Amino acid sequence: MQAGCYTALITPFTETSVDYDGLEQLVEFQVKNGITGILAVGTTGESPTLNWDEHNRVIKEVAKIVKNKCACIAGTGSNNTAETLFATGHAAEAGADAVLLVDPYYNGPSSLEIRKEYVAPVARQFPDITVIPYVIPGRTGAQLLPADLAILAETFANVRTVKEATGNLDNMRITRKCCGPDYTILSGDDGLTFDMMTDPDIKGAGVISVVSNIAPGAVTEMVNLLVKGDSAAAKARFNALLPLFSLVTVKTREKTPYGEVECRARNPLALKTLMNILGMPSGPCRRPLGKMTRAGIDRVLGAVRKTQAENPEILAPAAEFFNVDIDARINDDAYWKGLSYSSY
Repeated sequence: MQAGCYTALITPFTETSVDYDGLEQLVEFQVKNGITGILAVGTTGESPTLNWDEHNRVIKEVAKIVKNKCACIAGTGSNNTAETLFATGHAAEAGADAVLLVDPYYNGPSSLEIRKEYVAPVARQFPDITVIPYVIPGRTGAQLLPADLAILAETFANVRTVKEATGNLDNMRITRKCCGPDYTILSGDDGLTFDMMTDPDIKGAGVISVVSNIAPGAVTEMVNLLVKGDSAAAKARFNALLPLFSLVTVKTREKTPYGEVECRARNPLALKTLMNILGMPSGPCRRPLGKMTRAGIDRVLGAVRKTQAENPEILAPAAEFFNVDIDARINDDAYWKGLSYSSY
């Protein structure tokens, strides 16, 4: 894959189904703002809660809209190789340029098994599509190791990119050492993209971003500046985006009758909450994801208010495209009424 910014697109829902009109609007917004590519039905797209008909249709719709405009990556990974092969076949037929294979979750195969029994069968059966392993042990409880990434890259010409979301810079350095200078390492964590791309022992090539759902132009600009080697200007853009980067996972302390507990709103809950506040197509998350706490909403509002006050250009493209008044929406509680639980 080429260097750049790829958006891990949310899947907009109504209360009962996928909002395909909203999906088209979101994709057109991304394309208009210069995104390198779009990941359809990844973790941010709530892939575990889509049935296969929905899953395949979302990929087909995204691939159709972005054809000859930007790249389409299809999330086809699962913890069942047979399902992954089926989904990859559909994605290839739909015109996707690449597929993203998350490490198999819950059943927890070893790195050797992930390589031999999961990634290799897909790469072998579909040699004309780019296969991108997605390494995120915090979500999956499994990890494809750098040594196995290197063996895959040596064996298959179509497995020479990784989405790296271990959060471990040392692991990324080992990946670079094992896989060589021409291997593509994409950040799977908005907040680490700057460090990954400026570290000479990692040499990241870009990001598969969550925050670019709402600010594709600004995140793309940061990545493009880093590709050009202008780290000072990129750092300024990174700092401007930092409040939004903090919303990928929102942790709060909540009071219960039995003492305080930590509540963790994981991606895409905070993002979709913010998109609802901003007036972008989003809808609810699907169960078992639900709503944020009021303290979580306050964190979201604090971040977006800081961004809007200090760097209003970041959200200006969303305001223009979706014809909304950002300042009004982030300062009037009518726009976030009902988005949080009334109590813990």
